[in-house]
Amino acid sequence: MSADHSLRETHAPAEAPRVLPSTQTGYASPNARQRRALLMRLLGTYGTIIVLASMLGIFSVLEPGTFATIGNFRNIVNDIAIGTIVAAGLTVPLVAGDFDLSIGYVASFCGLLLVGLLSSSGLPILPAIFLVVGLGTVIGIVNGIVVSKIGVNAFIATLGTGTIVVGLNYAYSGGIPLQLTQSREFTNIAIGRIAGVPHLVIIMAVVLALLWVILNRTVQGQHIKAIGVSPESARRAGVAVDRSRIVAFAIASTCAAIGGVLMASNLGSGQVTAGDSFMLTSFSAAFLGSAALREGQFHILGTLIGVLTVAVGNNGLAMIGAPIFTQFLFTGCLLVVAVALGGIGRRYARG
Repeated sequence: MSADHSLRETHAPAEAPRVLPSTQTGYASPNARQRRALLMRLLGTYGTIIVLASMLGIFSVLEPGTFATIGNFRNIVNDIAIGTIVAAGLTVPLVAGDFDLSIGYVASFCGLLLVGLLSSSGLPILPAIFLVVGLGTVIGIVNGIVVSKIGVNAFIATLGTGTIVVGLNYAYSGGIPLQLTQSREFTNIAIGRIAGVPHLVIIMAVVLALLWVILNRTVQGQHIKAIGVSPESARRAGVAVDRSRIVAFAIASTCAAIGGVLMASNLGSGQVTAGDSFMLTSFSAAFLGSAALREGQFHILGTLIGVLTVAVGNNGLAMIGAPIFTQFLFTGCLLVVAVALGGIGRRYARG
């Protein structure tokens, strides 16, 4: 062997290290990370619509003769009207970054109080309704003052206010349902129709349209949105943060009171706990709605889609003969899924 050949072997360049595939190194490749981010973004934006479409398909296959009918869908829309009004009202403080846990109790109390006023005081229907809805607005203003001016956490403040409302409810009724003495004109508010369209659906549409306009086409609505993004930035920009939060709570309680009035009209009586369940279903709907068409943002159209999702699930379970407890399990699980989807949407919207 020549000296030159020996020297070349001695100083030959070292073999370049092999790059292990992403599955061997434990790190996802850029393409895999992008696909995962895209999937999470889609879930955060369209997750609720996917859930709703899936349930419609499954229940239509399981019960085509009862679930997948025009009459059943018409009943679903009519049944969700009151809950949608309450949930849409809750959406407003959620947009501002606040919670309101008193809405269900406010709905129960206002409905029962209205029946009591109509039965015992002899007030005409319209003045009685305005009085009760005005009381709901006052409760919301109190919530807003306690949260914004006194500085109590919204979770604690509205839970405390709601508990006080429960106490007033039992003090007024003694825990006993109240019956209407003259019910036909009052119950017609909820069960009547105009050109074949139920009053409840018309009232729901009007309330949703008003709330959409308030949030998207008014200065006050833009202020509420700005607070939800960053209260301090909004304050530095000249937004009256405290006043806007009070307005948001007032809207939520007003809608809860309207829901209580319609509920009493629909039942023809005042029930002590009739509206309490609105709290859970409204939060489920609002959080589900935040994963519908927008990335983790609360909005009125999304809340409507969220309410439909909850209603379709419960209706479908009833159609297939599932035990009643499954509806509670479904609603609770749906709330967890809703919060998760909303969180995914907000996280990927920021990143």
